[in-house]
Amino acid sequence: MLFAAGFGTRMGQLTQNRPKPLIKVADKALLDHSLELARAVSPKRIVVNTHYLGDQISDHLKADDVLISNEAPDVLETGGGLRHALPLLGHGPVYTSNTDAVWRGPNPFELLRDAWRPEDMDALLLCVPQHSAVGHKGRGDFIIAPDGHLTRGPGLIYGGVQILKTDGLAKVSEDAFSLNLLWNDMLNAKRLFGLEYSGQWCDVGAPEGIALAETMLEGRHV
Repeated sequence: MLFAAGFGTRMGQLTQNRPKPLIKVADKALLDHSLELARAVSPKRIVVNTHYLGDQISDHLKADDVLISNEAPDVLETGGGLRHALPLLGHGPVYTSNTDAVWRGPNPFELLRDAWRPEDMDALLLCVPQHSAVGHKGRGDFIIAPDGHLTRGPGLIYGGVQILKTDGLAKVSEDAFSLNLLWNDMLNAKRLFGLEYSGQWCDVGAPEGIALAETMLEGRHV
């Protein structure tokens, strides 16, 4: 599941007439960067959710084997959007990924696949050390224990890619909600895990992130 329904307001003029996932970094749309990484693990199907200027995303993907989950009339956030897409995704755990970041190093989907232990985990989040998070100025989201359990706090940054069991979505009454609601339950049950990323990651949520991401991908000092 690739999240591509947001408004991209931090991008300013760049998203006035096009959705953020179609903004190009190194001559490739952000969405295509994510698709290339996702295809490496040969998922049974790939679903992209759309809302803001969704027709442009559908047109961009019309030659691909990608399913579209359009959210109308309102955007449903990550949790509501994932639940809305479940009829297309099918049963079982899913990868979810934001589409506004670029990675340099090991494929994040492959790392999660190799570390996934469904008997112990309800979700496995890929987290980025602050020194590897290009252009990021926040304090971090999670602390990873030596056994991989996550707790909330300043530390590593959630990189926007995870494997998640979807059972808990049915318990939420709201239509639009964040996946943080599921994470909170998993934290309480000690079934939320994290994996530290060994490469570099750049959040392309604002215009200045484009140049930073391109410099990172070229292997130059950022």
